[in-house]
Amino acid sequence: MFTPVILAGGNGSRLWPLSRQSFPKQFLALDGQDQGTMFQRTLVRLQGLEHSPAIIVSNEQHRFIVAEQLRVAKMTSRRIILEPLARNTAPAIALAALEATADGSDPILLVLAADHHIHNEKAFRDSVCQAQTYAEKGHLVTFGITPTHAETGFGYIQCGAAIDQGGFAIAAFKEKPSLEVAEEYLSSGAYLWNSGMFMFRASVFLAELKKHRPDILATCHVALEHAEADSHFLHVQSEHFVMCADESVDYAVMEHTDTGLVVPLDAGWNDLGSWAAIWDVGPHDAHKNRLEGDVMAIDTRNCLVQSHHRLVATVGLDDLIVIETKDAVLVANKNDSQQVKDVVKRLLVEERAEFVTHPLVNRPWGHYDTVDKGERYQVKRISVLPGECLSLQLHYHRAEHWIVVSGTARVICGDNELILSENQSTYIPLGVKHSLSNPGKVPLELIEVQSGVYLGEDDIVRFEDRYGRLAK
Repeated sequence: MFTPVILAGGNGSRLWPLSRQSFPKQFLALDGQDQGTMFQRTLVRLQGLEHSPAIIVSNEQHRFIVAEQLRVAKMTSRRIILEPLARNTAPAIALAALEATADGSDPILLVLAADHHIHNEKAFRDSVCQAQTYAEKGHLVTFGITPTHAETGFGYIQCGAAIDQGGFAIAAFKEKPSLEVAEEYLSSGAYLWNSGMFMFRASVFLAELKKHRPDILATCHVALEHAEADSHFLHVQSEHFVMCADESVDYAVMEHTDTGLVVPLDAGWNDLGSWAAIWDVGPHDAHKNRLEGDVMAIDTRNCLVQSHHRLVATVGLDDLIVIETKDAVLVANKNDSQQVKDVVKRLLVEERAEFVTHPLVNRPWGHYDTVDKGERYQVKRISVLPGECLSLQLHYHRAEHWIVVSGTARVICGDNELILSENQSTYIPLGVKHSLSNPGKVPLELIEVQSGVYLGEDDIVRFEDRYGRLAK
């Protein structure tokens, strides 16, 4: 028996425009499989292994995405720990280990990233079972990926002496190498890719962290002691967590511990860290293209082309990435796909909305999609899940018209309460308290037309909210 720890706090900037700050890559279905998002598949991959409910570590900003994807996949968690800001893997794992031992137990933890692709899931489960035997003996185990080529985008683990049952002592951790050095690593047969996956007993990890980075452990102790819990989440407070060092678990512990070892993993692993990696995992057509959505490819080879909203036609292309979304299109040479991060940096500097979010924005009650916008108006399509409710709120700068497309709407506007069905509408004046809920058993779909001098999402004053979003 072990407890999975799923690290779901990354931002996936190299996979823009599909991955955005508000909806990063781990919550997307990226590898051409019909088995859910990367986060969901990380949990599904554990089926057949004896484990307790997972501890999930994510960003405060993504809490409702995590909860909704667990609900859709009919999965449960032991605890969802929410970081107020990113502090790398050592603090994230420390929080999970402290939470796992808070009740006096001392489970073995299997630490997994939420955004990895693994083709051979049986081989993965076999390696986990192998690693568990070492973890039960007090080792800090990392998984090393059997390399298939001279890769310069990954760190490497140099294997030392062989250990019974297929593990190896860790001779050294190596940074991302040049191509020449990577080729030497590959030909030697003594190096594995560093996967960023681990297995160890919680108390052993905490003891090693105390030995090598007591500052991180102490800060995480304080942060967890002052964390605020509700029915779904454990909210770590920024005033405590901001003091924590930004450090990977490799730098903080694994490179210094005497108890570490590596278990090889040959399972078709990929960290999906670029669009080239997405192309690599396939599936491919006869011309080595990976085509998704409404795509017409003519004389096109070795390309990744994704259409998410409209027809994309290509002619005479080779080795290109073409990603179409509703509000942005990326065209890049496949060999330069790592440089997409430079686009993201520029979007951030220019404070462009395309850095933060898609036109379709998820909320705990459902989602909305911006259909059109212009001077003094904005049109949205809103979907409210059965039984869910938007907050009781008002706007100082805009009025709203609501038209029900399908389903049933319960509307509170000032002192009035209305029940609206298909093709019925209502008007929400500027400055009037209002709320919207779905009392039915099917999703409520409506069109919202906003009009006013300012239409930003920050023009919301909440008075009641079941999702804990009231201003403090």
